[in-house]
Amino acid sequence: MVEELVAAGVTLASAGAVYVMAAARVVKQYERGVVFRLGKLRSEVRGPGFTMVVPGIDKLRKVNMQIVTMPVPGQEGITRDNVTVRVDAVVYFKVTAPAEAVVRVEDYRFAVAQMAQTSLRSIIGKSELDDLLSNREKLNQGLELMIDSPAVEWGVTIDRVEIKDVSLPETMKRSMARQAEADRERRARVINADAELQASKKLAEAAKEMSEQPAALQLRLLQTVVAVAAEKNSTLVLPFPVELLRFLERAQQPVQQAPPVAQQPVQEQRPSVEPRPNSDVQGSISRQD
Repeated sequence: MVEELVAAGVTLASAGAVYVMAAARVVKQYERGVVFRLGKLRSEVRGPGFTMVVPGIDKLRKVNMQIVTMPVPGQEGITRDNVTVRVDAVVYFKVTAPAEAVVRVEDYRFAVAQMAQTSLRSIIGKSELDDLLSNREKLNQGLELMIDSPAVEWGVTIDRVEIKDVSLPETMKRSMARQAEADRERRARVINADAELQASKKLAEAAKEMSEQPAALQLRLLQTVVAVAAEKNSTLVLPFPVELLRFLERAQQPVQQAPPVAQQPVQEQRPSVEPRPNSDVQGSISRQD
C-alpha cells in the first residue's frame, strides 16, 4: 500500500514537473508576450519574467519592444526639377502595441520597410535637388509623417527617419562644382572692387592733404626710401619728377638752324651784237655819192 502511494506520488510529481516544463515561459525585459488560446487572442499581454501557459492550448508569441534600426535601400528617382538622384535613408521604429503588431499585419518589419521605400520615392518626386542637399530636416519630418500614418494602425511608432546619402550623376557634380567656383570668383571680384573703392577714397583724401602741405610729399618719399633700404637691396629706386626729365630732354636737343640758301651758278654774259638798221647803211652810201 505504501509503495503504491509512493509510486503514485512520484508519478504525480513527474507529471507536474513535465507540465511545468511544458507550460513555463520566460519573457525577457525588452519583450512582451502575446497569448493565443485555441487561436483566439487573449487580452492580457504577458510582461517580462516567468509566466505560464496551458500546453497544447495556449501559444505564446514574443514581440521585441526595442527600437529597430532599418536601412532603406537606395531608391532612384527624378526630382521636381528633372534631376536623376539616388537616395539612401534609415528608419528607427519600435512596437508600442504588441497585440496589434501581431494581429493586424503579417510581418510588421517587412511592412515598414516597403512603406519606407515607397514614401522615399514619393519624397524624391515632390522635392527639388536643392532641398535634398540643404533642407534635409524638413524632408526627414515629411518622410516620418508619411511612414508613421499607416504604421500607427499596425501598433508601430516611427521614432525618426534620416536621409543618409544623396548620390548625383557625375555630370551634375561637375556642373555644381563649376557653379560653386563661379560664385566664389564673383564674390572675390566684388570684394576686390569694394577694396579698390575704399582705397581710392583714402588715396584721394591723402592727396588732398599732401597738396595743401608740399612737405608731406617729401616726408612720404623719405619713408618709402627707408622702407626699401630696410630689405638690404643692392639697387635703390628713387622716384624722379617727370617735369625735370622733360626739361633735360629739351636741353639735350640741338638748336635747329635755318638751312643755307642754295647758290645758283653764275652764267657768263656775252655782249650781244645788234644788227644795224638799213637806214644807216643807206646814209653812208649817199654820203659817198
